[in-house]
Amino acid sequence: MSVSGLNRIEKKAAFSLASVFGIRMLGLFMILPVFAIYGEQLTGYSPIWLGLAIGAYGLTQALLQIPMGILSDKFGRKPVILAGLVVFLIGSIIAAMSDSIYGVVLGRAIQGMGAIASAILALAADLSREEQRPKVMATIGMFIGLSFTFAMILGPIVADNFGLSGLFWFTGVLTIVAMFMIQFMVPNSVNKAPRGDSVALPKQISRLIRDPQLSRLNWGIFILHMALTACFVTLPKQFVASGLALDHHWQLYLPTLLGSFFLMVPFMIYAMKKQKEKPMFSAAIALLAIALFSLWLLPLGLWSLVLSVVLFFTAFNYLEATMPSILSRIAPAGVKGSAMGIYSSSQFLGAFVGGMLGGYIASEFGEHTIFLVMAIVTVLWLLLSFGMKPLKKSKNFSYATKIDNEQQADIIAEQLINMPGVIEATIVHTEAVAYLKVDEKIVDLVAIKALLKS
Repeated sequence: MSVSGLNRIEKKAAFSLASVFGIRMLGLFMILPVFAIYGEQLTGYSPIWLGLAIGAYGLTQALLQIPMGILSDKFGRKPVILAGLVVFLIGSIIAAMSDSIYGVVLGRAIQGMGAIASAILALAADLSREEQRPKVMATIGMFIGLSFTFAMILGPIVADNFGLSGLFWFTGVLTIVAMFMIQFMVPNSVNKAPRGDSVALPKQISRLIRDPQLSRLNWGIFILHMALTACFVTLPKQFVASGLALDHHWQLYLPTLLGSFFLMVPFMIYAMKKQKEKPMFSAAIALLAIALFSLWLLPLGLWSLVLSVVLFFTAFNYLEATMPSILSRIAPAGVKGSAMGIYSSSQFLGAFVGGMLGGYIASEFGEHTIFLVMAIVTVLWLLLSFGMKPLKKSKNFSYATKIDNEQQADIIAEQLINMPGVIEATIVHTEAVAYLKVDEKIVDLVAIKALLKS
């Protein structure tokens, strides 16, 4: 199989998983531009309950990402993802049928309990070779960014025509679509990793949290999403103050976000081809800090805001796309879902803290101070990133096989992982393909080929 580009399975996995991830995030983002207005019609409305309705989703996501990641390691990625989507659908229905703010808070909290981000990212890593994994993860990151763009456009349109309940019903329909995609579009696979990497659960989680390289990524994604959420406490108001009416904000978000995607692509290509991932990673954090300082320093004006936002999202999208790829490469084999769970928990907790912190700073020190505080925190992240070690590369191979059922795939994967030099083995039995991550110095490729042929 070619290693120069994505193969058929990787393309299929990238598109389907990115679509599912995007649909889920669309359900999260669509409420942001409309809930402050339409939420006033709900019984029991107050600013405190408004914050809870928005933040409950992120909080329950953060609490359950680690357990769901661990379950995906034990029971498989797809069953856990489907179960999470069912929970998300139940939460959407409860929120759609509620006339009170309390019911919406409950629905949003249950939506968050369907915490499947870690399992999706781990499955994407399972179905891609290491040298192609940045492209797969970048696709997921781009779909997340696009979902934000579409949410800014679709949220007000759906709410205006069908009300707040219609927004949640629409989210429920999208969830059903996502369930069909997981079941029928995402390739099936069996993944095995060395038993020596599987330790008692409390020690395992503690070890992953304390790992200095993984912790840098976890703190990084926390800060990244904290800054995003905090800034959007005031950014829409800044646009209005600069002369852009609220119903025209999508006309700014659309070209800004699409433009940032095109700007980040050359940097990603350069980092991968020249093996400059670490310096480019730090450069993106520095660019994020510059964007935040410019939002604080530059005089209020539409064009200065546009420039700062383009810089912000260029850095944001680059970091959002590359960090899961880096994590999947440095996470210990066999606990990838657990590592992704910690990472995703940090991401959603950052969003929750960002909303709460942004509101506190705005009320106590003025909304413009949000940009300064987030810029300072980002500089601290930049200093932390300097301690990252260069990424080590293992060798990846893919082989055609005659394995055509899950039971046989499980047996062969178990045998492969016990062979010297085999770090990970993934068999996609529906496509008759085996992916191997190996240490070339000690692996016996002849023996591997013989096993797969037999």
